[in-house]
Amino acid sequence: MQLNTAQLAQFEHDGYVVVENLFNAEEVAVMKAAAAEVYARDGVELQREKDGTTPRTAFAAHTYNDVFARVAAHPRLIEPAMQMLDGPVYIHQFKVNAKAAFSGDVWQWHQDYGTWKRDDDMPDARAMNVSVFLDEVTHINGPLMFIPGSHRRGVLKAGHDVTTTAYPLWTLDEAEIRELADARGIVAPVGPPGTGLFFHGNLVHGSTANMTPWGRTIVYVTANRVDNAIRRFKRPAYIAQRDFTPIAPLADDCLLSPGKVAAAE
Repeated sequence: MQLNTAQLAQFEHDGYVVVENLFNAEEVAVMKAAAAEVYARDGVELQREKDGTTPRTAFAAHTYNDVFARVAAHPRLIEPAMQMLDGPVYIHQFKVNAKAAFSGDVWQWHQDYGTWKRDDDMPDARAMNVSVFLDEVTHINGPLMFIPGSHRRGVLKAGHDVTTTAYPLWTLDEAEIRELADARGIVAPVGPPGTGLFFHGNLVHGSTANMTPWGRTIVYVTANRVDNAIRRFKRPAYIAQRDFTPIAPLADDCLLSPGKVAAAE
């Protein structure tokens, strides 16, 4: 799968692009069932909210769940990443993020590449997130919020917040967020289950807590150019992967045909 000229132009200008109906209802159901399985696991890969019970993030699910192993090599996610990053990619990070009903906590304003640079010594911002909504994401159930075009400002100054939530994050200064938002606005990409979302590693983003009775789960594959592999191994391998093998995209129907692993033509 390739993005079209208009989608590539939007990605370049705004730092993100939304593709509705990237996955169909049957494929989403397979992924949702897999998400329930990984959230039921114990282990360091599953990060919980401050209450100690509510799932927040399941890291590296592609290494212990067959469905997510196929998602991590799905051509509708990986081929656009290869197209936008202009080269072969590997999985730097894989996560299944919950924003649980009533209990899903905030993700502070941040840039992902800022973390990858500071913690993992990733040389350049030649990595991006490719993701899929497993639930309907609305304006009220804790959607991602983006500051369009903020990726063009490069890496911004950040402080390491280790207290606000259960997961430490390199967060941005409120004055800088105000300046960026006043100039560029804030958007919240929404859509039905199966929606695809592609965004730049330097795009400023965050999400609010979810006070609604409707949870939302998003799967994220962080694709990094193979020649941009990380050089510091401070974080656990389940958070920052060590396998720099280029991804060979699977067949387009790999989620519904588990035995079919031949690369897509």
